[in-house]
Amino acid sequence: MQGHILFAHGSRDPQWRQPMEAVAQRLREQRPDAPVRCAYLELTAPDLPTAAAELIAEGARSVRITPLFLGTGKHAREDLPVLVEQLRQAYPNVAFSLQAAVGEDPRLLDLIARIASE
Repeated sequence: MQGHILFAHGSRDPQWRQPMEAVAQRLREQRPDAPVRCAYLELTAPDLPTAAAELIAEGARSVRITPLFLGTGKHAREDLPVLVEQLRQAYPNVAFSLQAAVGEDPRLLDLIARIASE
């Protein structure tokens, strides 16, 4: 079974996480067979190791991590790969894949441009 983690920065403001949770809910609706978790780098729980552990406890043998960042800044470029490597070391029998930041996808860029132009 493949699990999904939507990874974001985190914030002290609890309302900040609502869009990430909304994306997670849409993914659950699209893929009811695949468990989904949100994880956050800082200031918000759960963190990446906790979300991964939950998915693995549910039976996930592969985990796809999607950074919900508009750009590939320091967190996506440097911090996140280190965290993923730590997961690979902790769970050698689980395949972890790290996707590009969603803001690198031309489809999202087109959608943002359309929203801005309306």
